[in-house]
Amino acid sequence: MIYFDNAATGGTKPQSVLSAVNAALKQCANPGRSGHTLSLQCAYTVEKARGALSDFFEGYGYERTVFTKNCTEALNLAIFSALKDGGHALTTCMEHNSVLRPLQHLKELGKADYSVVPLNPYGNISASAVAERLRPDTKAVIVTAASNVTGTMPDLSAIKAVLPEDVLLICDGAQGCGHLPVSMQKWGLDALCVAGHKGMHALQGAGALLFSERFDVQPVLFGGTGSESFNLGMPPFYPDKLESGTLNFPAICSLLEGTLYAKLHMQKDGENVRRLTERLIDGLNGISDVRVYSKPNPCGIVAFAHEKMQSEEVAGILSERFFIAVRGGLHCAPLMHKALNTAENGLVRASLSAFNTQKEVDALVYAMQRMQALQF
Repeated sequence: MIYFDNAATGGTKPQSVLSAVNAALKQCANPGRSGHTLSLQCAYTVEKARGALSDFFEGYGYERTVFTKNCTEALNLAIFSALKDGGHALTTCMEHNSVLRPLQHLKELGKADYSVVPLNPYGNISASAVAERLRPDTKAVIVTAASNVTGTMPDLSAIKAVLPEDVLLICDGAQGCGHLPVSMQKWGLDALCVAGHKGMHALQGAGALLFSERFDVQPVLFGGTGSESFNLGMPPFYPDKLESGTLNFPAICSLLEGTLYAKLHMQKDGENVRRLTERLIDGLNGISDVRVYSKPNPCGIVAFAHEKMQSEEVAGILSERFFIAVRGGLHCAPLMHKALNTAENGLVRASLSAFNTQKEVDALVYAMQRMQALQF
C-alpha cells in the first residue's frame, strides 16, 4: 500500500531507528532504578537522548527535556502548568484538540479562560491579531508550528515579538518537529511539545516536553522516580519531577536515533518533501471537482476536498480500490475546519514523507482522475 498518512504516524522508519529498537528489545533494564551495569547503561542512553533533543531544538539543557508518551501529554503538562493559578490563554483556530480540549476543560471548571485567534485573509495567523487579543491576565499563548490540516506555518518569532515579557509562548510541535529547523531560543519558545512518531522518525510512545528556565512546569502524574524515595512528594528537581513510573526505553532509543537522523537529513528531506507536495498540488489542481487547501510545504501535508463526495468516502475508495492510505475527516482540529468552511464534509489529507516518491504521488493523482471519470 502507498502510505500517505505520515502526519498521523510516520510509516517508514530509518534503519538506524529499527536497529536501536531491536537492540533495546533484546536486552534492556529499567534506567535509573538499579545500580547494576545494564541499568546504568540504559540510564546513560536516556541522558544522551535528552541532550540530543535539547541540542537539536536549541533548548535549555537536558534537565529541562522530559519524556512523555506523546505530544498530547506534553501539551497537557505545559497548559495545566501555565494556568495553574488561573488566568487567560490565547490560542489559534489552527490548533489540534490536544490544545483545545485541555483549555476547554479548564474553562468549564471555572479555573481559566481562553480566546482564539482567527485566520487572516492569507489563511495564516498574524502577530497583529495575537497582539489585539492579549489581555492583562494573559498567561500563555499556545500556537502550532504547522497546521495538521493544511501544513500552514505561523511565524512564531513574529508572534513572540508582540508578547509582553511575562507571557509564556508554548508551541505544539507535533507536525513541525523534524521538518522545520525549530530553535527554542531564537524563536523565544518557553515550551516545545514534541511528537516522536511523526517527523522525528521514532516509535509511537515517544514524546517530549522541552521548556525554558522561566517556566515552572508542575507534574500531573505522581509516582516512583528512583530518586528521593523517602520523600512522599515528587522530587523538586527536573527531569525527575515530571517523570513518574518506568520510562519507555525502546521508544526513547528510537527517538534518540530519529533525532540524530533528522539532524543529518532534515534540510535535504524538507526540500524533497516540498517538491513532492508541489507536484501533488499541481496534479490535484488539474482535476475539476477537486479543491486544494494547502500550499507546498516541508511538512508534507496536502489537504483537499472532492466537491461531490464526503472526505471519508474519498479516503475509503482510495484505500479499497487503489491501495493508497490517506486520512479523511476533521483531523481533530474542529476550529480550523470551521475557518475553512469544511466542517460538514471534512478534508482528505495526504501527508507525505521523504520516503515517498514521485511515482507514488502520480499514482494518487491518477486515482483521483479515475474517481472523477468513473464517479464511484
